[in-house]
Amino acid sequence: MNTSVDSTTPVAERARFATVPPQRSGARWTDPQTLSLRTPAERPPRPRRRRTPLRRSTVIRLVIAAAILLAGVAMATVGSAPTGSGGMTLPIAVTITVFLLAVWAWAATALDDTLVAFLAAVALIVTGILPATTFFASLGDETIWLLIGAFVIAAGVSSSGLALRGAAHLLRFARGPRSLFHLTTVALTITAFAVPATSGRAALAVPVFTAVADLLPGRERVVRALALLMPTVVLLSAVGSLLGAGAHIITDQLLRAAGEPGFSFLGWLWLGLPLAVVSSHAACEIILWRFTRRADRATPLRLTPADIARSATTHVTGPLSAVERRAAILLGAVIVLWATEPLHHLTPALVALLGAVAAVSPGIGCTTFPSAVTRVPWSLLLFLSATLALASALTSTGAATWLSTTALAPLSGLGTASAVVFVLVVIAVSTAAHLLIPSRSARSAAIIPVVISLAPALGVDPMAAAFASTAAAGFCHTLPSSAKPVAMFADPDVVPHGFTPKDLRRLSVLLAPAMFVLVAVFALWIWPAMGLPLLR
Repeated sequence: MNTSVDSTTPVAERARFATVPPQRSGARWTDPQTLSLRTPAERPPRPRRRRTPLRRSTVIRLVIAAAILLAGVAMATVGSAPTGSGGMTLPIAVTITVFLLAVWAWAATALDDTLVAFLAAVALIVTGILPATTFFASLGDETIWLLIGAFVIAAGVSSSGLALRGAAHLLRFARGPRSLFHLTTVALTITAFAVPATSGRAALAVPVFTAVADLLPGRERVVRALALLMPTVVLLSAVGSLLGAGAHIITDQLLRAAGEPGFSFLGWLWLGLPLAVVSSHAACEIILWRFTRRADRATPLRLTPADIARSATTHVTGPLSAVERRAAILLGAVIVLWATEPLHHLTPALVALLGAVAAVSPGIGCTTFPSAVTRVPWSLLLFLSATLALASALTSTGAATWLSTTALAPLSGLGTASAVVFVLVVIAVSTAAHLLIPSRSARSAAIIPVVISLAPALGVDPMAAAFASTAAAGFCHTLPSSAKPVAMFADPDVVPHGFTPKDLRRLSVLLAPAMFVLVAVFALWIWPAMGLPLLR
């Protein structure tokens, strides 16, 4: 069945089709309500379900889960013995088993990431490993309120149409595909400071893509390359801001739970923005080279804000509206206050809370409180609080220390080179982890605690190793299911004339090694020169 939608279909309607399928005609589709009104004699017989054998992948997953449980029982037996062995205790055995089962569930099951984190936390509470007060206190963590305030502010900025207007005026300087692609990269990188979620930034990019694609009839290669570019830049440029992705907040939380100072908004900006800019524009050139021809890149084009206005739901031409002016002042003030924290000593969470209150206040705000609250991803916030509790259990029970002493045996014979090898392994694993764990937040929750526990024993700074891991995890382009922005632009009902899974694989073959090299260069040389030493 062909589910593609004509390019003239409104963007909101195409987005709706992503979750609500359109009505189908023909004998293959029947209205469920009409079917329920038929008499039993008129209803068609139900086909018998055919029993199918278990898939090989399902068997492998069950075997892995059984192996984790058996290993947990073995560790618990050793830990409960009077003499113990290798520092193993019963709390350490239970904590490691629960943590590994959570990682398995994130990678091998269709369970919601937040549900898995909650089940793991409940298991630790029931077994007496994690105090219930510690778990409940994580919901009031300062970082949770930072995200709540940031999402409320982002809801006001997005609803005002200010972001779309800015993109429309920036793209008018394009004179060809290469300048169009690099200007699009600049515009999408800037949105990392306005919308603290990669899926929200991708949603902002959909109407821009639609408008540009409508102006490029007969240039399918350029349109397909642009469809690849937008989610790629959204994901790679997120590292420029502490609020660019939930995984960044998780990394900062886990570092603080382990006794490290963590990152400020300005500190993350100083380290992450150069990598965001370099990686995004490098990916732009890779996409241009791989998916367009020289004749495509040589053909001139011209865009105007009026062209984009035809597909936009808000005004992108003319003077700024009152709501847009208020949104611009609010966003600028909040970013300045975040960046100048050493001067006024207002915490980022307090600044976000003040900005959120201003965003929903009548007369000075740019949205309403009920509308803004519905835009807050509460599931992500609950996931963050649960992972913070898991990190606390790993540290308090000594499980993190036991993991570090046990896992470092293969690297002990490398001498001074062990630190560099460790960092390179961390970057490689973080780059490839999206093939097993589709959620970026879940990847950080699974990888960062291990990285933090292993780094000190090798003389590697935990903050440097964790930052490199989080930056490398920004690459998740191999499969449409690996990231929501990629899935959005791969859906023909949301973005027609986009790309195929084969196109993603062609891009991944080049972009994956490029990201590995970039992150390694930054971790080994550039970030130490900028104030984040790799070695302690």
